[in-house]
Amino acid sequence: MKEKKRIGILTSGGDCPGLNAAIRGVTRAAYEMFDAEIIGIHDGYRGLIEGDYSVMTREQFSGILTLGGTILGTARTPFRNMLKVGEDNVDKVAAMKKTYKDLRLDCLVTLGGNGTHKTANLLSKEGLNVIGLPKTIDNDIYGTDFTFGFHTAVDIATEVIDRIHTTAASHGRTMVVEIMGNKAGWLTLYAGVAGGADVILLPEIPYEIERVARVIEKRAENSKGFTIVAVAEGAMNTEEAKMRKKEREQKRAAEHYSASADVARKLSDMVGVEARAVVPGHIQRGGSPSAYDRVLSTQFGAHAAELIRKGIYGVTVALKGNTITHNALKDIAGVPKPVPLDDQMVTTARMMGISLGD
Repeated sequence: MKEKKRIGILTSGGDCPGLNAAIRGVTRAAYEMFDAEIIGIHDGYRGLIEGDYSVMTREQFSGILTLGGTILGTARTPFRNMLKVGEDNVDKVAAMKKTYKDLRLDCLVTLGGNGTHKTANLLSKEGLNVIGLPKTIDNDIYGTDFTFGFHTAVDIATEVIDRIHTTAASHGRTMVVEIMGNKAGWLTLYAGVAGGADVILLPEIPYEIERVARVIEKRAENSKGFTIVAVAEGAMNTEEAKMRKKEREQKRAAEHYSASADVARKLSDMVGVEARAVVPGHIQRGGSPSAYDRVLSTQFGAHAAELIRKGIYGVTVALKGNTITHNALKDIAGVPKPVPLDDQMVTTARMMGISLGD
């Protein structure tokens, strides 16, 4: 007789392609391996705090492999607020532990990014059985080569750059495309290389606008009448890089500019070209997951179910090389994963003659 396990599942933070595929991976593998009862927790940690959940049936996980978003709903519940008792006088950690115990859960599976993993680690330290699945289009979770959602976002951002190429060439413009990624430039780097950008600006490499302007001038000298600049939303010039984060954000808010708008405006002034900023925004995180992300999400979910079967908790699933494995939550929660300056993709970009603005 199969052992019965009650599994709580939640999705937290920003949505991204592959969440439903990962949920399906966990549940279908669990149903196959043991007697599983799935509790869907609504809107991330908010649902765990407030006891907002539903007992789910096997049929509810059918037909969701290709579905974007999350059937459980999601919300951002910043980790910095988890240990604070706000105006509602709710002890959030105590409330989450109570919901977990009231539901008689054997484990909790959390799908999310860095903040989600920090809270998952907190709950693990509090004695709950927790397993994480690394989700983010930013690919900035430490200890895994890739997160699910990243490759789909790369595909979408690359298509944006592809389409911008045609209008840039037709009008002889410099087009500055702002790609998501506030702290890490993985998405901009991969999409920029895949889309044939002439300049890629990342948060990890402060840029000098004069060097970007020189790229445009050199292309004009070589009869190239347009330029594509891929800019991460968190990219900063060398002067901004000297500021504290809060100071930098206040300056941008006061002067009403984004990374792409600032680059476009300065290039227009310096080179005399027609430069336009394009911000695809949340388009990059929406829609159906790519084939790669469907497979990765399924592998991650199945591995999580296997960990549940074995009683291995306090971990998060990871991809290392071609192997699906796991890391201790305490070893990866809150650890940043910026693009290394010597990363192979950075080297490839430079070898292709792409300017990184430095």
